[in-house]
Amino acid sequence: MNHSRETILRYLNQLSVPNLKTVELPLRIISRLDKFQKEKSHEFSGIILTGKIAVGDSIRVLPIGKLVKVKKITGSEGSLSQAFCQQEIKLTLSAKINCSAAVILSNAETPPQVADQLESTLIWKGNDQMLPGRDYTLRLQSQEVNATITDLKYEINSNFKDHFASKTLSLNAIGVCNISTDKPVCFDSYIENPELGQFSLFDKKTNSVMALGLIHYALRRSQNIHWQALDITQEAHAQQKYQQPKLIWFTGLSGSGKSTVANLVEKKLYALGKHSFLLDGDNIRHGLNRDLGFTDVDRVENIRRVGEVAKLMADAGLIVLAAFISPFRSERNMVRNLMNEGCFVEVFINTPLIEAERRDQKGLYKKARSGNLKNFTGIDSPYEPPVNPEITIDTTVMNAEDSAELIVKNILGI
Repeated sequence: MNHSRETILRYLNQLSVPNLKTVELPLRIISRLDKFQKEKSHEFSGIILTGKIAVGDSIRVLPIGKLVKVKKITGSEGSLSQAFCQQEIKLTLSAKINCSAAVILSNAETPPQVADQLESTLIWKGNDQMLPGRDYTLRLQSQEVNATITDLKYEINSNFKDHFASKTLSLNAIGVCNISTDKPVCFDSYIENPELGQFSLFDKKTNSVMALGLIHYALRRSQNIHWQALDITQEAHAQQKYQQPKLIWFTGLSGSGKSTVANLVEKKLYALGKHSFLLDGDNIRHGLNRDLGFTDVDRVENIRRVGEVAKLMADAGLIVLAAFISPFRSERNMVRNLMNEGCFVEVFINTPLIEAERRDQKGLYKKARSGNLKNFTGIDSPYEPPVNPEITIDTTVMNAEDSAELIVKNILGI
């Protein structure tokens, strides 16, 4: 048995999970899509995770909460009057439902919870450390959503009894975290129903398993916060300004020229009568992000906050310019995914490290080389260059003025 699996089993053995047969648990059915099943249909193909079902039962369709009746149950050998856990079945229902992979059916009286913010135990399995604020893929049975660890509340030591403060989790570490998802998920507490109370987190780039999660409960805030419908849309704001909203994301090493080029781009846009705003890395750290340092965890949170602000500005119809080192591809991709299709333009200010050090007007590289400035990108903290940026500027062959002109023409399509 490998050490990772042994750690997980030891932790699970500490939990007080009732010794119930899955047939005694509330009904939970997950969908099993096939290419012949219509998206909206009276017929639903699935597998019973827990509980049992009979013809005539009222069942609830989650996450929407719709109630329908079971008119017919079909198993592998034909019609059934009832079916039990672990059986694959086809249900004929009294009304059409959306048969997507995210649908879960339950008893009418005892549905699972539905929420987008959860407290969970995470058992970390990734070689890369866990970073709060980073975007992961969460899979819970047939459900798949984007998920972010918003808070690591504490880590649990090797005897599974003592708690201590921590900012991240390493391989085989166990911690209690708050997790936020981009869409509500249907779940049970792991202690009440392990079949619908555990999930896995996956790395978005490699699709490798990063963690096993055991759900405790929904955070109360998730039940009290709802999207407010607004009548003035991003399109309406954009029409008012006679422009297409965009987020122009400048990334590169410290001293590469990001802020210089971004400032020139905004001046040119202003001269053309465009509505824009420049978010600069140093300026943001004087206010919104003044509480953040330069560890990997803080860098992830820095970009997460800036991405959310930039999205709001783009929703207001603005052309947003953001000049940030933003060293990690994961966070740049996270911001890209926040934006509408075609609204994100990644500009790689490609200045070699030796040239950025030569410029070093702020003396930061000198401090980093001497050991007086820790976690400095390019020296003792990594920079991950873009793979397929929309625009690449080589500042060793193109000056700032020409670079800005090229970017403006790209933005405006001229």
